[in-house]
Amino acid sequence: MSMARRLPFSENLSFAKQIKSLADDELLDIWEETQRLEQLMLAEWDTALELAPEYERLIVLELQYRTGMRGVERNPME
Repeated sequence: MSMARRLPFSENLSFAKQIKSLADDELLDIWEETQRLEQLMLAEWDTALELAPEYERLIVLELQYRTGMRGVERNPME
């Protein structure tokens, strides 16, 4: 499934807000697809072009936040 079909977001919301509604596996799928496209571009055009560095950064930050929150929920401070 392509990213275009996986991201049925309103254009009025920022990407940072839109990704909060996605499941972890959907975020990872987007990140992986971006990585694959960058590798194909590198192989085809022999250039190190970052396809969507800001999107990648936001996805990683969101996943880190979620991981941290799960840790807090499992081990609440006494």
